[in-house]
Amino acid sequence: MINYSPKRSDEPIWWGLFGAGGVWFAMITPVTVLLMGILLPLHGFGVVDIGYDKVYAFVSHPIGGAFTVLSLSLPMWHAMHRVHHGLHDLQIHLGTVGKYACYLAAALVTVLATVWVIQLS
Repeated sequence: MINYSPKRSDEPIWWGLFGAGGVWFAMITPVTVLLMGILLPLHGFGVVDIGYDKVYAFVSHPIGGAFTVLSLSLPMWHAMHRVHHGLHDLQIHLGTVGKYACYLAAALVTVLATVWVIQLS
């Protein structure tokens, strides 16, 4: 018997955000930390002044703002998905409440980062 109206799952959305956050955290974040946290402050590329003004200009630009929001939000989605499934693995079954509490925390970080970047513009 074929079920022509199967129950839809919301898991592909969460797994997609989990995957995007994991890739971002593994590929982009180390380079960002290396550049912004080590090389530029130590004048690794001959940049004499990497101060507040240049960072502000970067975050105020639409591409820099999007980069900042993605750098904050995608790893958070990844982490909250891990927390949700980690609780399940530890036999702590919070059900739908725990699931949406984790994802609400990630959504809150995304919204706050977006509002913060928009206010800087």
